[in-house]
Amino acid sequence: MQKNNKRLLIVDDDKQIRELLSFDISHSGYITDTAQDGQEGLKKALENNYDLILLDVMMPKMNGYDVCKNIRIAKPNVPVLLLTAKGTIEDKTQGFDCGADDYLIKPFEIQEVLLRIRALLRRGEGNQEQNSKEVLRAGDIEILPDSLEAMIQDRKVKLTPTEFEILYCMMQHINSPVTLATLLDEVWGYGSDEDVRMVRVHVGGLRQKIEINTREPKYLHTVVNVGYKLTPFGVLDE
Repeated sequence: MQKNNKRLLIVDDDKQIRELLSFDISHSGYITDTAQDGQEGLKKALENNYDLILLDVMMPKMNGYDVCKNIRIAKPNVPVLLLTAKGTIEDKTQGFDCGADDYLIKPFEIQEVLLRIRALLRRGEGNQEQNSKEVLRAGDIEILPDSLEAMIQDRKVKLTPTEFEILYCMMQHINSPVTLATLLDEVWGYGSDEDVRMVRVHVGGLRQKIEINTREPKYLHTVVNVGYKLTPFGVLDE
């Protein structure tokens, strides 16, 4: 086992899950802290610097959704992985709307947790070096890597790290269909058939921000049975 300096916070009110996660994750080379409820988890998250936070949803004192919202306000770039038994599409949508980057349903395999951690940390390292990414402009859209924002004509919109990565990927494939598999690979670094729901939820959140009318999108279009197409000039070639 090779130690590294990546520090993770595990927030879960189930003592057995908390201790098992801490044991397995620390034995994979990471430094781990734990918190037993949402209030303690938020306090630790705000007072310390973590590279990633694993966060349960149903907890006493403060639920994971509210914890995630507060973390995202104070520390917008720290990756948050929700671990929860609440697995409906509505639950996932609520989690992503709160700013979570990824979502795993209990019960889960520790190898899957470690896979998600590695992928989020790779993306987190990229977010810390946003200036290495070029400012992309096309048509009505400009993305600003240093602030995780996008300019849509005269509107500035704040993006989550995941929404930014999706839009950045789409901007490199202007007017061309981008498959769900491509988004999973370029944004998350892994993928499976189950994860396409996660992509759709995040794209839906991005569309809410950049479109005036989501029922008649001007820029971000669904390509049936393929994925999505970005038309930054607002013209869709059929």
